[in-house]
Amino acid sequence: MNPFNDEYFMKQALVEARAAAAEGEVPVGAVIVCNNQIIARAHNQTERLNDPTAHAEMLAITAAVGVLGAKYLTGCSLYVTVEPCVMCAGAIGWAQISTIVYGASDEKRGFQQYAPKALHPKAVVRKGIMETACMEEMQNFFRQKR
Repeated sequence: MNPFNDEYFMKQALVEARAAAAEGEVPVGAVIVCNNQIIARAHNQTERLNDPTAHAEMLAITAAVGVLGAKYLTGCSLYVTVEPCVMCAGAIGWAQISTIVYGASDEKRGFQQYAPKALHPKAVVRKGIMETACMEEMQNFFRQKR
């Protein structure tokens, strides 16, 4: 049995999402995995950095290419708690990430509705991994904000 499965890595992304919430950021967390090893982890920092592009996925991609010393992340997997937005999907596509795994769908801003072909054509998408936990993280955050 492989302990390093989708649930294991999504739990790591949830750790990042909770760190974002603790900082007052929208709780989205991401990890990038290569050869069953986390090479990058990040969470939203749009408020902290005063930067609308500082999404978890964007920050994780930047960290991962720095670790690998390459601009393409072919053979890597991205685990993110919420469906990427169009901007992030474009970056994921340009980075040529092979597998995208997300928890909760985002019907308002998710890429699947607006730009379903933004990812690399060979990319594999798995959705709904730990969906309830990921969705509850977002709901709890916005419930406290109201």
